[in-house]
Amino acid sequence: MKLSAYAKKIGIAYVTAYRWYRSGKLKAYQTESGTIIVDDTVIEIATETKVALYARVSSHDQKDDLVRQLDRLRNYATGRGYQVSQIVTEMASGLNDSRPKLTRLLLDTTINVIIVEHKERLTRFGFNYIETLLQTQGRRIEIIFPDEVQDDLVADFIAIITSMSARIYGRRGNKNRAERIKTCIEKVAQDDCD
Repeated sequence: MKLSAYAKKIGIAYVTAYRWYRSGKLKAYQTESGTIIVDDTVIEIATETKVALYARVSSHDQKDDLVRQLDRLRNYATGRGYQVSQIVTEMASGLNDSRPKLTRLLLDTTINVIIVEHKERLTRFGFNYIETLLQTQGRRIEIIFPDEVQDDLVADFIAIITSMSARIYGRRGNKNRAERIKTCIEKVAQDDCD
């Protein structure tokens, strides 16, 4: 089907569909006359597939990042012709293995595809285990932006450093907040005594 018909069918602007084609997000080809043809099977497969979007940030002060992450996930799903049946968002560390929303998503066998922006959005460690287990159930994870680092050891080291840095900075912020609260309480207590 022509790119214009595809854009109309899934409810997006032609310019958006063209941008997706140019960036390689859309399975399509260009004829000698310049017409862009989208593979019809992409749309058929997408309508049969139950898709979930999973977005995660580490803390509440990253809420804006969570919104932008969801926008990119929605655009990707729309570009693939997917009908999104579930959207899951969490604010938790990637090292935290007790995330109830992610656990429910992984246990929901009606979901065929889980779309994440980066591997680290799903989990910092053990991604391959999760991916393998889902594959045994005929399910899969789609990553919008695969890691640029090819060496697993380097990728693991980067993940550890990133996680530990976030924890250290988080503790520093908590310590500063606690000091400010303590100062305010002492000031209020001193004013009441006077």
